[in-house]
Amino acid sequence: MKIKLNEMTIREVFNGYVNNDEEGGVRAYDGKLNIRPPYQREFVYKPEQRNKVIDTVQKGFPLNVMYWCKNEDDSFEVLDGQQRLISIGEYLRRAYAIEYRFFDNLTKDEANAFLDYKLMIYICEGNDKEKLEWFKTINIAGEKLFDQELRNAMYTGTWLSDAKFHFSKTNCGAYILAKDYMTGSTIRQDYLETAIKWISESQIELYMAKHQHDPNSNELWLYFQNVINWVKTIFPNYRKEMKGIEWGFLYNKFKDSAIDSKAVEEKITALMQDDDVTNKKGIYEYVLDGEEKHLNIRAFTPNQKREAYERQNGICAVCNRHFEIDEMEGDHMTPWHSGGKTTAENCQMLCKDCNRHKSGK
Repeated sequence: MKIKLNEMTIREVFNGYVNNDEEGGVRAYDGKLNIRPPYQREFVYKPEQRNKVIDTVQKGFPLNVMYWCKNEDDSFEVLDGQQRLISIGEYLRRAYAIEYRFFDNLTKDEANAFLDYKLMIYICEGNDKEKLEWFKTINIAGEKLFDQELRNAMYTGTWLSDAKFHFSKTNCGAYILAKDYMTGSTIRQDYLETAIKWISESQIELYMAKHQHDPNSNELWLYFQNVINWVKTIFPNYRKEMKGIEWGFLYNKFKDSAIDSKAVEEKITALMQDDDVTNKKGIYEYVLDGEEKHLNIRAFTPNQKREAYERQNGICAVCNRHFEIDEMEGDHMTPWHSGGKTTAENCQMLCKDCNRHKSGK
């Protein structure tokens, strides 16, 4: 890959700056510079980071060097520096103010000094593989790329562009539909990563490789809508514990099951009030598959176990052998699923082997 250092003023670089995802994306330098090519992340700078860029320019301090890639048609793509460039471009077009002053509130001298500020830019020339490797390398030292952002760099194409439209924009369709059920950030690709993980049963790279050149991402978008609509149908009474559950995996497993939503809601209501259930989020998976491990049933306290140990004189309630207390574990005499509570009266001490055999561990 050929690399050459250039100096360009902000005035030169931002001539013809536009930021419109629906009409060509983010471009500058008389339309020749693609600031957000497909492998780039969304704009993720926080206001304080964005403002720091402008403050650096206004004070005449050096910004970190940027990297552009030159294409065969003499156009350019930003390899590194997108966040800084968009920060500058949005300031120039009055998208935000610094200390209550927009760009056009600056004096003539201040504005000219800003526009004449020189950016240090490495222009790189190479093939697609070299571009991708260089992109990964130079981003190691910057704002850390998340795993899905790196995958996006590898599997660019029509499918990814359409998928990002649904899953990776501020207030995109996926966010509007599922914000109460999802965690993470759309612009950091959390929604997209989760949707692909669900539909592919965690084979994310394989799914993206298979669909890279598809004309659209309709399969993924329709699947995601089906997942969320299924959740809303089966569990119509929303609770905050529903946020962040791996709903896609539950949908894959139970979507064809006959589920009585009313009966399920009654179980959920009772379990939410059960003090022995310490993982309330796990209730939703439990009511579907019946496995107690999701609930993290409250354990007996040291005092409760000591009381049972003394009551039994250190004798295991199953094998009738004597053990030291640290060789034993508390066990529900009446199992939790049969109505037994985590109380001193319901505690018996078993040796570790007997307790594991009883619980099937």
